[in-house]
Formats: sequence, C-alpha cells, structure tokens
Amino acid sequence: MNIMDKSDEEIFAQANQIWAGLIKASNDGNYGDFVKGFSDSLMRSLNEVEVGRQFATSELTRNLSEDFDPLGIIRRGQHVSVLYRQRSTKKEGEWLGRLVLGYEGDEVRIFGASIF
Repeated sequence: MNIMDKSDEEIFAQANQIWAGLIKASNDGNYGDFVKGFSDSLMRSLNEVEVGRQFATSELTRNLSEDFDPLGIIRRGQHVSVLYRQRSTKKEGEWLGRLVLGYEGDEVRIFGASIF
C-alpha cells in the first residue's frame, strides 16, 4: 500500500488522531505510549536515553496544548508529512509540528515526529 493513494481528508483524519495521541503521551511523559506507533526504522534510530531526558526536562514537551491546527500535507515518495501549528499550555508562541506517516506492512506507522 502507498499512503499517497489516500485523500487529504483521509490522511488528516488518521494523522490528527495520531498527533493527539503523541501529545497526550508526551504530556504524560509516557515513553511507551509515545513510541508505540513508530516504524521499526524510527525505533532503531532513537536514543531512548535522550528521549527520556526530554520528557523529564523539557517544559515544552510536557506542556503541549491539545488544541492544534492542521496546516497542510507534503507528499514525497512513500511518505507524507503532515504539518501542524502547535501551542503550549505554559510557553507563549506557536511551534511547527511535523508528523511523517507511511506504510510498514499493512499498517500506517510514524516515520518521524518533531516540533520546531
């Protein structure tokens, strides 16, 4: 399967649910829930100690607003990047969130997730 075959509406419906789950897991500091949808290649590239440190020390990653705005979709190869306007409950301003999705086997998996 190729995620590129899905409409924008289908991608947003699935991506928004995944993004909301990442926000909850990040706010809760729950590493297991945070990475449960990650692709095998992303899991292999993660430094679990660094991610744990960010959960423990980053004011932003522990205080993400559940209110986010989908901005658009960028399609490239076998993946889509879904972009979000993300806010914090503690810090003023806005951040750009990026969620990279694609298929691994028959499932949509996370190939990247970041906030800038």
